[in-house]
This record gives sequence, structure tokens and C-alpha cells, in this order.
Amino acid sequence: MIVLDTSVLVDALCGDMDSEPAVRSAVTRGEQLILPSLVLYEWLRGPRQPRELDAQESLLPSDRALPFGPDEASEAAHIYSTVGRARGREVDLAIAACAITWNAELWTLNLADFEDIPGLRVSLPG
Repeated sequence: MIVLDTSVLVDALCGDMDSEPAVRSAVTRGEQLILPSLVLYEWLRGPRQPRELDAQESLLPSDRALPFGPDEASEAAHIYSTVGRARGREVDLAIAACAITWNAELWTLNLADFEDIPGLRVSLPG
């Protein structure tokens, strides 16, 4: 299972679509791609074009986004209390908590934002 961070979703579906081959390859290999509701929130608040929204719905339908529930909240609070520089990183820490709770790898283009989180499997796409 792979949780996609917002940075990967944007990079795969917008502009030059640099991460699109890695995402497509993961789908072809049968990997389960996971869209946390927090990532959906970050994605939807951006300036999205209709074709980008259509591509997202085709790849990762909004109605299948996984919720941020009590288990994820508890893990996020634990992470917040154990890492340095937690303030201002609340959404990133919550996304990391989702990946940890769901026993999934997190794909991100911002490795430095997540490298200090214990128990998180994080990598660049691909």
C-alpha cells in the first residue's frame, strides 16, 4: 500500500506531470494507492483545472478517500509530541500518521518534511 502525499498528487497530475510514470507503474504492478482525506483537502484547495480534477477522480476517486479518524489522530498526536519542529507541520504529521496507522509507505517529493518521523516508511515516487 502506498499513501500519496499532496506533493506527488500535484506532480503526477499537473504541469509537466513528472511523477505520473511512477504512479502509473505502481497501478500497473497492482499496488494499492491510498488517498487520505487530508491529502484530498490539500489537493482541492489548490487552483485545480477541470482536467486535473477529472484525472484525480479517475485515479483516486474522492468518495474512496480514507478518513482521518481516532486511530490516526492518536498517532498524529504521538508524533507531534515526539518530533522536533512540530509546530506548523500539523497536516504533514497527520498524513504521516495515516501511513503509519495503515501500515503503508508514504510517497512524497518533500522527504525532509518526514525524515524525522519514527516508524514511517517514506520515499520518492517509484
